Amino acid sequence: MTNDNFVSKNEIRAQFSQAMSVMYREEVPAYGTLMDLVGDINATVLECDESLRAQLTHSNGLDRITEERHGAIRVGTEKELFTLRRLFAVMGMEPVSYYDLAVAGIPVHSTAFRPVEEADLNENPFRVFTSLLRLELIEDEDLRAAAQDVLDNREIFTMAALNLIDRAEKQGGLSNEDATQFVTETLETFRWHAKANIDKKLYDRLHDEHRLIADIVSFHGPHINHLTPRTLDIDAVQKAMPERGIDPKAVIEGPPQRQCPILLRQTSFKALEEDVFFKGQNGNWEEGSHTARFGEIEQRGIALTPKGRALYDRLLDETRAAVRAGEGAYQDLLVESFKAFPDSYEELRAEGLAFFRYSLSDKGEEITRSVGISGSLDGLLEAGLLRMDPIIYEDFLPVSAAGIFQSNLGDTDADIVYSDPSQQAFEKALGAKVWDELALYAELERASFKACLASLSEKALKQDANIAA
Repeated sequence: MTNDNFVSKNEIRAQFSQAMSVMYREEVPAYGTLMDLVGDINATVLECDESLRAQLTHSNGLDRITEERHGAIRVGTEKELFTLRRLFAVMGMEPVSYYDLAVAGIPVHSTAFRPVEEADLNENPFRVFTSLLRLELIEDEDLRAAAQDVLDNREIFTMAALNLIDRAEKQGGLSNEDATQFVTETLETFRWHAKANIDKKLYDRLHDEHRLIADIVSFHGPHINHLTPRTLDIDAVQKAMPERGIDPKAVIEGPPQRQCPILLRQTSFKALEEDVFFKGQNGNWEEGSHTARFGEIEQRGIALTPKGRALYDRLLDETRAAVRAGEGAYQDLLVESFKAFPDSYEELRAEGLAFFRYSLSDKGEEITRSVGISGSLDGLLEAGLLRMDPIIYEDFLPVSAAGIFQSNLGDTDADIVYSDPSQQAFEKALGAKVWDELALYAELERASFKACLASLSEKALKQDANIAA
């Protein structure tokens, strides 16, 4: 079979994200309500903000807004993580960045699987934040052994899914029929299972250690615990959720509201308490409840350079050191702290705080049709030959992720502090190195400016060639 007969990885990813959204809407009806709310607010923002609409249209970002999602999944073993990496590769998704949540009281470390090429992101930017449980952080040896035994004796992938992963790797892709089956079979890994793998007694012990440990260990598979649409105004969504019968968390995680959004802001509706069944005596089932799945919303801004991230982290740390997130004065102090962070794209670029995509302006396009030109970035921008647009942040923030987890797991777990992060151990389990997100953004910026220079100098090069001839 030739590559021409294979379905593109982008198409498989799009089919999978759409199927996941349909499944989660059926499992968690409030997610459907949330999607409708986000759609309404996005439409209003675009109607009222012509400059934003124009910017998104120019950067090919307008079409992807309604389809944009990220999900989250938590696995229990290195083997499960290793296979997930292979599974996501079939859909063109690579592990980007390492996130240590242990220092925030969450006994996991994580990566995000997503496309890394700009064209692939523009076609479908589906991401899955994937966490691996760190059982070694459980001090109770008996409890740790019991959890390990449960995890070692489960299989979260169907046999057909495993066979299709093998086939995709061996032949370099999947046919249309195989791709359809792959989506169907893979969806089973992410499906909710109300029947637990364990009895209520073990569940309670795991739950008392940490609610997230109970969620990862107790069930047949690592159900998707949230899907997240992208909004253009998260403050409006936060305010409107109660009007749609949705109970939001108290605080929007991440930076405060700004004229020029940076990085990532997230909020969610609180986790659902769902009926589940635990193994009982003589093959019977014991009724109980479990809280894990919720709905999340995100607003994405410009990606920051290492200098920008250092400033962001310092301002956020100062705020959180003074006031705990969720307390009344937190948002006011956050806004005050971030006055030290420039809030115009011109200042962000001039101070080297953020990444930009460069393209020819209308004036630059006109010049390339008549005469070639070259120059520095600053000079070409000042001459009006280039335009700059924000490179959207595609990744995640560990503090924000921890804040979302904690608000949905209960505040009692927030005071637990684990330690000993290990990217090396995570990558060993993953079977691959994670991509450096900052390097990816830097390369996007460099490539965009290089393409501009090539276009601007093309006419001059042609003229020089004619003279030499």
